[in-house]
Amino acid sequence: MSQLAYLEAHVLDLAWAGVLYWITLGFAALLFQRRRDLLIRLVFPLGAVGALFIMAIGVAGLPLPASAMVLPIGLPDLPFHLRLDALSAFFMLLLGGAAFGVTVYAIGYLRSMEGGPLALLAMWYHLFLAGMVTVLLADDAYAFMVAWEVMALSSYFLVTTDHKIPEIRRAGFLYLLIAHVGAVSLLLAFGVLQGGHGDYTFDTMRLAEMTPFWASATFLLALFGFGAKAGLVPLHVWLPEAHPAAPSPVSALMSGVMLKTAIYGLLRVTFDLLDIQLGWWGTLALALGLITALYGVIFAAVQSDMKRLLAWSSIENIGIILAAFGLTLIFHADGKGVLAALTLTALLYHALNHAFFKGLLFVGTGSVLHATGERRMGRLGGLMHSMPWTAWLTLVGALAIAGLPPLNGFVSEWLLLQAFMFTPGLTQPYLNMVIPVAAASVVLAAALAAYVMVKFFGVVFLGQPRDPALSKAHEAGWAERLGMLWLAAGCVLLGLFPTHVILWLEPAVRLLTGQALPATGNWLLLTPISAERASYAPLVFLAVVAVVLLLVYLWVRRVYHGRVRKSDPWDCGYPEQDARMQDSAEGFGQPIRQIFTVFMRVERETPDPFDRHPKYRGDSRDKLWLLLYQPIADLTAWLSAQAGRLQHGRIQWYLIYSFATLIFLLVFVTR
Repeated sequence: MSQLAYLEAHVLDLAWAGVLYWITLGFAALLFQRRRDLLIRLVFPLGAVGALFIMAIGVAGLPLPASAMVLPIGLPDLPFHLRLDALSAFFMLLLGGAAFGVTVYAIGYLRSMEGGPLALLAMWYHLFLAGMVTVLLADDAYAFMVAWEVMALSSYFLVTTDHKIPEIRRAGFLYLLIAHVGAVSLLLAFGVLQGGHGDYTFDTMRLAEMTPFWASATFLLALFGFGAKAGLVPLHVWLPEAHPAAPSPVSALMSGVMLKTAIYGLLRVTFDLLDIQLGWWGTLALALGLITALYGVIFAAVQSDMKRLLAWSSIENIGIILAAFGLTLIFHADGKGVLAALTLTALLYHALNHAFFKGLLFVGTGSVLHATGERRMGRLGGLMHSMPWTAWLTLVGALAIAGLPPLNGFVSEWLLLQAFMFTPGLTQPYLNMVIPVAAASVVLAAALAAYVMVKFFGVVFLGQPRDPALSKAHEAGWAERLGMLWLAAGCVLLGLFPTHVILWLEPAVRLLTGQALPATGNWLLLTPISAERASYAPLVFLAVVAVVLLLVYLWVRRVYHGRVRKSDPWDCGYPEQDARMQDSAEGFGQPIRQIFTVFMRVERETPDPFDRHPKYRGDSRDKLWLLLYQPIADLTAWLSAQAGRLQHGRIQWYLIYSFATLIFLLVFVTR
């Protein structure tokens, strides 16, 4: 048997072996509760090897035909069905690639953690990874929901690692609550899909012929359920709370990978399990995606907490991905196959890009937090000098998420904008009016994202230290640097070789849309539709930028400085400028706060004018939380208080309650 034939026959077995490997590794970590050195030097490095293995399985499985298997586990009449096709293989590639860099980083980041808590974290960490891979492989509703719950519960325990802090416990509870509300919606969606046949396998669901009404009900339930996990507005409220509460490697995995499992599920249900797709689904998804993107980036711009800023930025990127999903649905339902393939390519490309640059930003933030003990940007600054490795690698992630060429964030956003620009006349007239507005909204979100990254990197790493204690900040260790280097290399390579990436994506795109982008035959030039309409050559762009920078550097050093007399500048009467005179995080966010104040409730604490040590605090609260969730929380608290009145602690009252209940049952039930 040839190697290709062997791989085709056993690729799913190998993928399931990777899941079992992580599960075994997670429980084995409990054996080393008193050996922290073994947890750091053995368990997490082996976990990183598992991530590389899963990535390799994803790469190998992309061009192969779908394979399926039935596991002898589960309930007697509900065994687990697994399936590996191009879509699940792509998301395994995404998961393994991002998880490898984050896990290598965790080797250094978690070095100072005590053995007992570290062993529990290692167990939940690897169960979390195994649960996500099983979600991607599940081929029946039962296996999918079991894996979904394993993923949700393990990530909950990871979020609440520092469970002694009340704010972290509240964040974990909110996350778990919304996750289970979404899970109930997914159960209902699968129930509608199986149509009362009693068979929950995806093969049966693929063969079901549904009316537009029931197909729409399934889509809306799936959109709600997966939207709760992805952070879709208004189901986003858990995300800005959970990400700051979790350890930085966990935040990187949750934002970079876990949110994408929701995108995977939405694609699987909409394009694979449902036999019809309606155009208004795409319009709804496009509108919700644009609202989510703009809402997320607006709140990211006014944050003064590093991790909270990145959490809101994740909401913005999920909004862009969902907007691409909506546009794909519109094109697919309208019979524009090539444009649907282009938009889906942009969606998958951006999902992959986000896994790398958001993972890099979260671990870079973790290094800053680890070195300074501070995550409020108002107390940071000037870290470029004491943490150059972290600063430069984080800069790669900031430039990538800002959508600047030749990094990866630019390619996927450029492809999406090309899809908007290529839009021909659509069947529904209102869409011809909506699409240009949607394109302008995507551009606005991308511009504000760049603004947010200028604020983030500039306030944290540039300027002068805002706290004298920052002079003692130490650089990240070698394991942390290697993890960041891997993720930064992904941002660079995914940006420089887009034609190769699109070739990788082609099997997944063809599986869902039945079409793929036309081949150009030129690996240097990216042409979404045709070279006459638009093209992009990242390597040429990089070469031009490098030559221009070199010429400018030589001219400044050799010519300009040679004929300029140096002297002290006029400093406007301030001979000693200190760190308090430079722009702050609140100052950067003030224009956005003023323009979009309708979306937030601003709370300020201003100092007395004569205070010798003034302190200023500003907070922008989410109005959707206050309008939608706060009344529910208040009602729940009131009902709990009323129920608490029944608990008097006296046996005679409990006997009276029991007697009254018995009388009620005898009087009303016997009728």
